[in-house]
Amino acid sequence: MKKLTSLLALAALCAAPAFAAAESYKDVPVVDVNCSKKVAADPDSHTRECALKCVASGYGIVTKDQHFLKFDAAGNKKITEELKASDKKDHLRVDVDGTVKGDVLQVSSVKLL
Repeated sequence: MKKLTSLLALAALCAAPAFAAAESYKDVPVVDVNCSKKVAADPDSHTRECALKCVASGYGIVTKDQHFLKFDAAGNKKITEELKASDKKDHLRVDVDGTVKGDVLQVSSVKLL
């Protein structure tokens, strides 16, 4: 019986990451990784021009509690397309949905506001 209970507990622990909850972030700043620390105090001042210059570093969001979540490869691709299509100069904000794993946001959808 103890072995069965142990096996079930182990299976539950292994399955937990598979059921990670999706998160939604609304109207949050998006910045490139290179500038994330430099603009942490005022992410809305970060320009689109700078963000596109730093495209190789990737992107992420600054959450309301000042935590930086880096986008996964799919999220980087999506936001790069949105930034290129936009004519906004600064105040780059997004609505984004995804699953957080560590400090990485696995993006399912992102929309530049």
